[in-house]
Amino acid sequence: MLNVNEYFDGKAKSISFQTSTLPATVGVISPGEYEFGTSKKETMTVISGALTVLLPGMEEWMTYGSGESFDVAGQASFKAKTDIDTAYLCTYE
Repeated sequence: MLNVNEYFDGKAKSISFQTSTLPATVGVISPGEYEFGTSKKETMTVISGALTVLLPGMEEWMTYGSGESFDVAGQASFKAKTDIDTAYLCTYE
């Protein structure tokens, strides 16, 4: 079963699904700055575009491009911004 998730007045949308091992979402974030919360540990991989993030406990923003990944602990929040439509794959543990 595919479920569509929409955040920030439609500026971020994802489709959730089950991989062979983990639940996941694939989606697109439109240009802007956002704050996301996590319930489980997430591994986010940028598929297309670039995402600049401020991860929990960090003081510097880091930019991740196509093929690059980062992890966010569960029960945390992180800030993200992008200047272009950016596609991602996120898996949850």
